[in-house]
Amino acid sequence: MIIAAILFATQINQMENVTLDVDGVKRQFYAYIPKTRDAKPRPVVFAYHGHGGNSTYSVRKYHVNTLWPEAISIYPQGLPTPGAITDPKGEKNGWQKDIGDQNDRDLKFFDAMLKWTHERAKVDDKAIFSLGHSNGGSFTYLLWKARPEIMRAIAPCAAGGVSARGSKPIPVFLTSGTNDPLVRFQLQTRSLNYVMGIDQCEKDGKKLDEHMTRWESKVDAPVVRYVFDGGHELPEEALKDSVEFLKTFASK
Repeated sequence: MIIAAILFATQINQMENVTLDVDGVKRQFYAYIPKTRDAKPRPVVFAYHGHGGNSTYSVRKYHVNTLWPEAISIYPQGLPTPGAITDPKGEKNGWQKDIGDQNDRDLKFFDAMLKWTHERAKVDDKAIFSLGHSNGGSFTYLLWKARPEIMRAIAPCAAGGVSARGSKPIPVFLTSGTNDPLVRFQLQTRSLNYVMGIDQCEKDGKKLDEHMTRWESKVDAPVVRYVFDGGHELPEEALKDSVEFLKTFASK
């Protein structure tokens, strides 16, 4: 535990703790920007916590900066938001559920973070990604719907309620627990089928290993699903596989 705490302290000390004013509200996130001498444009990965989380938790749990140190990684913090399943009074941090909800505060936050990133580093605009867990996964789906011209690929986990009709096809990596007590596996399977329809995927998928199945796409927007015998969590191996998936769609 002591070693893990030291490693985490070292990790977070390599980041900027940023506060932006978005429509008069202070919004906070951690940002990791690779320290390199070359002028190569960098991919950007946004990592969204679930309902009740915060940016510090996101750095610890998702640690994209250790899995893909060549990329810029952003760890945003939500604001108190009524939950779809829990926290009806909205006492815990979360993200807007659809376009227009909460006056689009989190979409505006995304835009502000991306603008800040452009001001701080050289960004590869053809390699903007998002991953997220639960409510953060649902917001990742929403970014696909609301910012289709920006998102290159996404990786939601334990998330349902896809609403991306009309969006252009993009690669998607989904992670689902067969015993998820909050976002039922059946609901996540419906989301998978919806995503496959948008991405014009082949009916039959190819098993990659005991957890992952991949469906190829007629429009270069493949879908991978990682299934594990568990609940409402993001396994470390699923996180690693999802980041590796995103990497394959970064500009060469």
